[in-house]
Amino acid sequence: MTDVTDGVLHTLFHSDQGGHEQVVLCQDRASGLKAVIAIHSTALGPALGGTRFYPYASEEEALADVLNLSRGMSYKNAMAGLDHGGGKAVIIGDPEAFEPTRKTELLLAFGRAVASLGGRYVTACDVGTYVSDMDVVARECRWTTGRSPENGGAGDSSVLTAFGVFQGMRASAQHLWGDPTLRGRKVAVAGVGKVGHHLVEHLLSDGAEVVVTDVRPESVRRITELHPEVAVAADTAALIRTEGLDIYAPCALGGALNDETVPVLTARVVCGAANNQLAHPGVEKDLADRSILYAPDYVVNAGGVIQVADELHGFDFDRCRAKASKIFDTTLAIFARAKADGIPPAAAADRIAEQRMAEARRP
Repeated sequence: MTDVTDGVLHTLFHSDQGGHEQVVLCQDRASGLKAVIAIHSTALGPALGGTRFYPYASEEEALADVLNLSRGMSYKNAMAGLDHGGGKAVIIGDPEAFEPTRKTELLLAFGRAVASLGGRYVTACDVGTYVSDMDVVARECRWTTGRSPENGGAGDSSVLTAFGVFQGMRASAQHLWGDPTLRGRKVAVAGVGKVGHHLVEHLLSDGAEVVVTDVRPESVRRITELHPEVAVAADTAALIRTEGLDIYAPCALGGALNDETVPVLTARVVCGAANNQLAHPGVEKDLADRSILYAPDYVVNAGGVIQVADELHGFDFDRCRAKASKIFDTTLAIFARAKADGIPPAAAADRIAEQRMAEARRP
């Protein structure tokens, strides 16, 4: 791949990266920006997806992540019924390691990089970026969502992301146990940060028994100080082995369902907010073989992208919440399609999303 000099973007096309339309490497030496923007598809409209700010071990790791994430956004936006394709961006680095002035300069440089794409990619928040960051990016780029209400935006999208995951859980309960409630069910939440702590509130309000874990002790402490009845597992390895577990909700980074975790998972259902939960192809079959119902991640966690997409047209929270509530029906439809076709739910969701994108490409 070609290096990128200050302010210059080299657009790279590769046939071996999952069918992506465009991959852009961005570098601004003055601010320290190193980023990758990946546009997977614009079949349904401009690519929409958040910006992840994360200390990747290598540029190759960052590239692999952004390619997977952007592809997932194409499927997520299609299943959410949005007129948007899929895109994603990653900024390489630890967001907490930048002093405020330097971080601002970096985000402004990133905004210029996104703006140079002329609206083919619309950005928003993701892991490591926040509403305040999008306010800075928007100073250089009008194709920015997830801004604060004071700056014409919708604010924190994690609220509706959690609400959508909760609807996916209700649909899973309806499908498996015949009742769309989590009352009396034991639910394990791995990651109680931006999205996870909102999800815990929904679960407790619905009468669920909740167990949590997080690599950040302060995130767990925020939960237990408000809700001392919430149990705490030492780590994810202990969480997934919790006795009597009904639902497991991965709400941190991707790859939570893999060759090590699936064989020891005690839950009957997996439904969480994390993107790219399946570590590799075939994991969805491993889950099905163990009779574990999997609610596809990009279906149930679409509440946030529904919100930021609405921001482009004048945000209305009630309208967005109504759209996000439809995740319940969409999840049930996927389970029904999976049963009818004799395939795992993940494959059923892929078929439905691919059909919508294919129809959009037809002349």
